[in-house]
Parts: sequence; structure tokens; C-alpha cells
Amino acid sequence: MKYLLICAGLFLAALQSWGQEKLADRITPPTGYVREDCYDNSFTAYLRTLPLLPKGSKVLLHNGREKSNQAAAFAVVDMEIGNRDLQQCADAVIRLRAEYLWKHKRYDEIKFNFTSGFAAEYKKWAEGNRIKVSGNQVQWYDSGKGKDYSYKTFRGYLDIVFMYAGTASLSQELQTVPYTSLQPGDVFIKGGSPGHAVIVIDVAIHLDTKKKVFLLAQSYMPAQQIHILVNPTSRRLSPWYELAETDEGKLYTPEWIFEKKDLKRFK
Repeated sequence: MKYLLICAGLFLAALQSWGQEKLADRITPPTGYVREDCYDNSFTAYLRTLPLLPKGSKVLLHNGREKSNQAAAFAVVDMEIGNRDLQQCADAVIRLRAEYLWKHKRYDEIKFNFTSGFAAEYKKWAEGNRIKVSGNQVQWYDSGKGKDYSYKTFRGYLDIVFMYAGTASLSQELQTVPYTSLQPGDVFIKGGSPGHAVIVIDVAIHLDTKKKVFLLAQSYMPAQQIHILVNPTSRRLSPWYELAETDEGKLYTPEWIFEKKDLKRFK
């Protein structure tokens, strides 16, 4: 009987996974636009296949309460965020990049700096080392736990990164790129306190005019589920944003106004 219940549970979980709607399936480009081509194992492909919660789902905070400004969200990404106030704006960008790299076992590339400048490398963490923070002093020590590249250990690593990294540190790690060169995985970021960051999730191009549109996603404060943003300046295009032909001017998102020159990219 116990065996049958386990099998039934696994079967139901599989059905739920198979029926889960991906971002690219739900959010189609505007008329006349098509998604730009990408490689199967690229960051772009990963972002396009992010699983979404059912239509109408509310954005929840880390404590299970609803985000006060539900109007900012077009869709909610189905990804747990833990129960602590950790995964805020820059952390959501870090989370998506790190999840992609971990999925493809590119462990050497998973490293983020704390605001203090300390380099937190996932591979060191997975090899059994841990990080001790004492005032302004940050150092590695051997935990004695041994090598462990499991997802559970990976999430533990991310939580400590979320605690000590932020928009200020992430902004310094990324390289500035022209707004007109925008591509999936790029980040509009304003470092500091307060600061904010949103990530470009997808890009589509018009077959005739070659104009481009893009999608944005964010988390915010307090820690909350990652969500695809609406376009507050164009109901016609929303949730897509039109890529202008100049770096001058501002980008208006539901909860932050960026300069177009705030666009940066992972190195």
C-alpha cells in the first residue's frame, strides 16, 4: 500500500510538471514579431523556458502574504524563494543566472561578490568550505562537511550570497553595454541604497521593420516571487517593451525608473 501511494505521488508530480506552462508558451510576441534565435543551452533558452504559475496567481512575499502592488506583475515565475527576507531585487538576477549555470554544471562560473568585495565562489562552497562573517572581516573556513554539489547545498550558498550582496556589488561585477545592443540576460541596474535591478527575459524582432521588443522580470522589497513586469507606458504592447533607437532617455517600469544607460551584462 505504501509503495502504491509513493508511485501515485510521483505520477501526479510528473503530470503537474508536464502540464506546466513555460514563459515562451504563454507570452507570445506582438503581431509581426518573432523571437530571436538562440542556442538550446544558452541563457536565453533557459529564461524562455522558465515555468510560470497559473494565470491569475498573486505575487507572494517570503512570508506567504500578497505583494501590495499586484498591478506590477503580468505573470509569476514558479520558483521557490525561501521563507526569509533575502531574495530581493539584485538577488533575483543572481538567482536566475546561478540557476542556469548550476543546471549546466558550469560550477566555476558561479561566483558573486559581497558588497565588501569578498568573492563568494560556489565551487569552494561545494567543496566543503563555508564563509564566516565577523564585522568587516570575511573569510573561508573548512566546515568538515566534504564535497557536495547537491541542489540543497547550492541553495544554501545562494542564501548567504543574498545576505551580503546587492545592487551595489552586482552593478560593479557587470559590464556596461549600449542600450541598443540589449539582449536576454542583460540587466537594468542602479546600484546603491536604495537601488534596483530588473532582468531582460526575452527579445523579439519585427520581421519587416527589424524593430525589437523585450520582456522584463524582477523581484523587489521585501523578498518576493520573481514576476514578469507589465509595461506601464503602453497597454497595447504590455508586457512587452519597445526598444528605442537611442541610449538617451529613461525606461519606465512599474516600480522604478531607470536611465537607458543603466543597462549592463554578465561578463
